[in-house]
Amino acid sequence: MGEKEIGKITHYFGHVSVGVIALTDTLKVGDTIHIKGAHDDITQTVDSMQVDHKPVVEAKPGDQVGLKVANKVHPHDKVFKSVP
Repeated sequence: MGEKEIGKITHYFGHVSVGVIALTDTLKVGDTIHIKGAHDDITQTVDSMQVDHKPVVEAKPGDQVGLKVANKVHPHDKVFKSVP
């Protein structure tokens, strides 16, 4: 199983544990993502996500996606999607 870079973290909201990803590729609910940065190395499944505060099941390149993250993330962390 490989990985493909699909975007980077632009914001983190600690009070709700939500990271915002600027996407350069598509992302769907159910995808496994890997967030990697200087301080972070998190792998998790996308359970739900929002674009403009509205729930979506798929987001496209150019979207700013908010999703719950298991741990704190930082701006400029890279986001990868697992690919077969």
